[in-house]
Amino acid sequence: MSITAPVKIGKRPDPVVLTKESALKIADLLSQEDDSSLFLRVAVTPGGCSGYSYEMFFDSELDDNDIVRDFDGVKVVVDPESAQLLYGSTLEYEDGLQGGFHLSNPNATRTCGCGSSFS
Repeated sequence: MSITAPVKIGKRPDPVVLTKESALKIADLLSQEDDSSLFLRVAVTPGGCSGYSYEMFFDSELDDNDIVRDFDGVKVVVDPESAQLLYGSTLEYEDGLQGGFHLSNPNATRTCGCGSSFS
């Protein structure tokens, strides 16, 4: 006798989400590029004064295992290794003198003064 149980397979959670303001700013920056195949890639690399560094850049190369999400028409791509360190993060944008992009990562136990390095 075998017992069967339903298996719930859902979408992987978003490694990073964009606020409305950051999605609008990225969409504006992408519109200034002359390449409609570009998307925002968010990555984590070893290095920096706290152990890991954030990277954000426009890319056009997708890997089969990349995690792809859309936020208000902005395609955001994260590789699986970076996703493990980013789950639950929010990319924020604030205009002004002290503004710019800021990644709020609940997984970071320590950050450096520059805001682009964490552990």
